[in-house]
Amino acid sequence: MNTTASTPAATSAPTSAPTSPPTSAGTSSLTGAVREHAGPDIWCEDLVRIYSTEGVEVQALQGLNLVVDPGDVVALVGASGSGKSTLLGILSGLDRPTGGRARVAGVDLLTMSRAQRVDYQRHVVGFVWQQTSRNLLPFLSAADNVALPMVITGRRERTGRVTELLELLGVADCADRRPAQLSGGQQQRVAIATALANSPAVLLADEPTGELDDAASEQVLEAMRAAAGELGTTVLVVTHDPTVSDHVRRTVQIRDGRTSTEVLRQKVVGADGVERTVAREYTVIDRAGRIQLPRQHVEELGLHDRVRIAKESSHVQVWPDDQDHHLTGAEGEETR
Repeated sequence: MNTTASTPAATSAPTSAPTSPPTSAGTSSLTGAVREHAGPDIWCEDLVRIYSTEGVEVQALQGLNLVVDPGDVVALVGASGSGKSTLLGILSGLDRPTGGRARVAGVDLLTMSRAQRVDYQRHVVGFVWQQTSRNLLPFLSAADNVALPMVITGRRERTGRVTELLELLGVADCADRRPAQLSGGQQQRVAIATALANSPAVLLADEPTGELDDAASEQVLEAMRAAAGELGTTVLVVTHDPTVSDHVRRTVQIRDGRTSTEVLRQKVVGADGVERTVAREYTVIDRAGRIQLPRQHVEELGLHDRVRIAKESSHVQVWPDDQDHHLTGAEGEETR
């Protein structure tokens, strides 16, 4: 008897048109994210990055597609070597793609000059590293670290913004302390405030909770989400931390250099009047019509080499290949 691999993932590709959350900065006096473009804040199409070492080519990204709308908070997950860090390096302006197209906040990442790249990193994107020691200067206080990006860009009225950002991130009482006097979680929250100092449209975070315990991780993630909601900043977090999923609306998984699956979360009120968070998994379909089935399904159903598919009125069914029971004609077709 054939087993049907049924999953909501096979029928939709929310990457191409995600639902946008509100981007308003609310009633706060803080200056929100600065945008002079229309459309998504992050847009990648068929992105390729190839590294060559000693005559060996490694494809870190193999035609990746990703769209993130303004104000969204997205977690990017995947196994080591899947291409997460490579993508973050490109989006931050630290690396260039080998092929494809990419824009962040309307800026074309493939055509920037060196001067434009510096301006991009100062004004358009903020960045938080995993290693807390890389985010803050050890000889400056928390307040001075937050003020430093504004000093570099010549921004005025810095004192008030420093105070408001530290309050927003819940570390106002740490303003006069140096990094060595702060806990790991406090350091990361100050680092987020520093990354937001010049009102970037996009905040990129590379494993921001990687060196923290569970309690501190939750505080940092919640502070990041709150800050994004207050300022309208788009947040992309690269992480291995499974608890991140509870703090983002959308989780995108990368596999073999491509986006493979997504999980979208939304709050719904049931018939009993209780609000619950509903999560639904999707498989991403690219422009060529290709999808990556979830690895768990592939392994459990013994899918390999080729599978049989059959189109129904509202969905497609997938079976393991069975040489003794080929389907033909209207019943289905065999595909590689």
